[in-house]
Amino acid sequence: MYMTLKETAEYLSMPEPTVKSLVVQGRIRSIHDGEQFLINQDQFTTHFEQLEKYRQMIIDYLNEPIPEDIDVKDED
Repeated sequence: MYMTLKETAEYLSMPEPTVKSLVVQGRIRSIHDGEQFLINQDQFTTHFEQLEKYRQMIIDYLNEPIPEDIDVKDED
């Protein structure tokens, strides 16, 4: 499904000028039909999957218990 710049900005929760700048820089793939840029929504699927994967990795890391210090037992 193709979206306009405005729809893409809403989808990504970003300001429209930022999205347009990313399109012009080539960081977001798009096609130009002569009047407007059209952006394929499917290109963001992998990005959101990766964000969720990294978020889960950070949560797992933060929830991991702190191991007991080995040197504490050698205080004789």
